[in-house]
Amino acid sequence: MDKLLEVKDLVVEFPTRRGVLRALDGVSFDIAPGEILGVVGESGAGKSLTGAAIIGLLEPPGRIAGGEIRLQGERIDHLPPAQMRRIRGRRIGAIFQDPLTSLNPLYTIGQQLTETILTHLDVSPAEARARAIRLLQETGIPAAEQRIDHYPHQFSGGMRQRVVIALALAAEPQLVVADEPTTALDVSIQAQIITLLKRICRERGAAVMLVTHDMGVIAETCDRVAVMYAGRVAEIGPVHDVIHHPAHPYTAGLMRCIPDMEMERERLHQIDGAMPRLTEIPRGCAFHPRCEKAMLRCHDQRPHLMPAGATRAACWLHESATPDATPAAAEMTR
Repeated sequence: MDKLLEVKDLVVEFPTRRGVLRALDGVSFDIAPGEILGVVGESGAGKSLTGAAIIGLLEPPGRIAGGEIRLQGERIDHLPPAQMRRIRGRRIGAIFQDPLTSLNPLYTIGQQLTETILTHLDVSPAEARARAIRLLQETGIPAAEQRIDHYPHQFSGGMRQRVVIALALAAEPQLVVADEPTTALDVSIQAQIITLLKRICRERGAAVMLVTHDMGVIAETCDRVAVMYAGRVAEIGPVHDVIHHPAHPYTAGLMRCIPDMEMERERLHQIDGAMPRLTEIPRGCAFHPRCEKAMLRCHDQRPHLMPAGATRAACWLHESATPDATPAAAEMTR
């Protein structure tokens, strides 16, 4: 299958007075056309930062310090801001967690939609307005011909998020980066937004990178899932296999934290400890201080993604030979 998006060994750093903090450390994955890839993990894992790096919206002084981001084979991580703006919106759409931060309260939604369409597509103002109305209809906005002239505050939270999805799809992008698109909505509206996102992206053939902390949303929506921890990908693979047969101890811990309606348990499992701060990421495997299966090697050598059944996991449990790390080898794999 062709790769629409390729992220290879992505490194994002933040220079500070106390030194350089590495927030993403060698993140790699790809997304095929029409595929929905979920990116999941605890707060601080680097999920949203990965999305921001892809769409070129890293907050200064954050910078891409290594690796590559390719869209249809074209490298986009080193483009100047003006050139990246032409790609963002036209070839990459973005949906953010809070629709109020994506919509300008001083302009009607029609003005915002038509401006986006006119910026990226060669159409007349009348065609842009007609296209905007069709987008609102496709995303489930009732009476779209009248609502197009309303302001964001005149819409409910769920309807605003539908407008944001329409805005993201206005120029028919090849990739949509959706950062926690359902977090601020109640459960019933979440289900509607997920169904809408899946349907529209399938119909248009757009790929989706769905950033979330909700494994239920991942299970319902995605084809594959990447589990992140401390700025690294811990496991990646088909969503069914990652959920039902997790290969990384961190993924297994996440799954045991979710209530199972078919099992009677007095207490939910918890992963002891907390995600390390950027200034305190340990050597070797970043998860080893919290891992029940940690070995001596995990303390010194950083595991790479390796085959683990149907998925790939960054865990030494899946390497056939696990000799103790020498100081030289440990330094090379840091």
